[in-house]
Amino acid sequence: MADFVEPDWIRAGFAQAMSDMYRAEVPQYGTLVALVERINADVLARDPDLAAALERAGGLDRLSGERHGAIRVGTAAELQLCARAFAIMGMEPVGYYDLAPAGVPVHSTAFRPVDPASLARNPFRLFTSLLRLELIADGALRADAATILARRQIVTPWALALIEQAERDGGLPEADANRFVTELLETFRWQRHATVDAETYAALLASHRLVADVVSFRGPHINHLTPRTLDIDAAQGAMPGAGIVPKESIEGPPRRACPVLLRQTSFKALDEPIDFGGVPGRHLARFGEIEQRGVALTPKGRALYDTLLARGGDAFAELPDDWDALRREGLAYFAYSASGKLGAPAGASLDALVAGGYVVADPIVYEDFLPVSAAGIFQSNLGEATRAHYAGASNKAAFEATLGRPVIDEFALYQAQQDASIAALAL
Repeated sequence: MADFVEPDWIRAGFAQAMSDMYRAEVPQYGTLVALVERINADVLARDPDLAAALERAGGLDRLSGERHGAIRVGTAAELQLCARAFAIMGMEPVGYYDLAPAGVPVHSTAFRPVDPASLARNPFRLFTSLLRLELIADGALRADAATILARRQIVTPWALALIEQAERDGGLPEADANRFVTELLETFRWQRHATVDAETYAALLASHRLVADVVSFRGPHINHLTPRTLDIDAAQGAMPGAGIVPKESIEGPPRRACPVLLRQTSFKALDEPIDFGGVPGRHLARFGEIEQRGVALTPKGRALYDTLLARGGDAFAELPDDWDALRREGLAYFAYSASGKLGAPAGASLDALVAGGYVVADPIVYEDFLPVSAAGIFQSNLGEATRAHYAGASNKAAFEATLGRPVIDEFALYQAQQDASIAALAL
């Protein structure tokens, strides 16, 4: 039997290839990555405690390779095909995100590694959105869009053959894994030649810019890649000096001493030339994003966060901005490890051991997304005029039926990681 390469290895290769491709297609992305790397180095140099915490959590080595991307597919078959391809790279669907209430006619999941060791090796994620054709009000346009999407095949014949080979054999040897990365990359490459005429494109655009973006091209081109920064406010402030026009505000929680969940910003979407069978046109879709990741909140913490988010203003002052308070109040997840200090009292509680310095509690990084922030990023890049409202649109059950499996509960993953760290202490 051939020796198969690890899914983590394939994912790392694919993430690097995707980054190289996007850097070539969107030169500003390369500028953005360089800016983030400089800011991260500055933060680590002046905050040795943060550097040490990242080192303990295995997050220091992965920081420079941290990426997430976003794609949009048009049909159930395309979603299922992507899921099969991503499974070869050890990426599973985690969480359900409904963006329709915020005026974006998609619902989504994030394909990512779920094992902490795999995340430490390479945390690449793809936020994958499925277009909801049923939300297109014009019945004739909805039927035209479905017909257009049914005609396309988003992966190359070689990529499909390698997916089937991996499923049949249980993996891929190195040469085939390299070919798989190369072939799968073609699915997400930018194609400036539209597959619809200018009149159809205009009708799709009038329905929603995102509908036009999904339906009008050969496949689900990557619409952004996102490096991770340790100081998103510094990045936002530095973007103009690097020749990058940022969006007006940062999405997500306000700046805090103890970051929670996810904050995101981006540069404005590119106005790019496209071709409608010899007729020139323009298209607005692809952009560059930056994210800052904080601690994962428990269901209790997330409920408080959502309540405060709805209230707005200075309400976030009610969410403790102190690691120990977040931990003791059960608002956030932490990984526990022995500090090396000797003389721990027998039978002491976990809280007592942490307070006494015998056990270290490190925040568990939030690996997932926020629907409000994702919609805000999409809308700011699609233009205010594209706002729409889709009442009563959420349908997790339908998404899971389309996917062919349940999405994984992200809270369960964080809880398992915290529980495993406590069990390893053997208290």
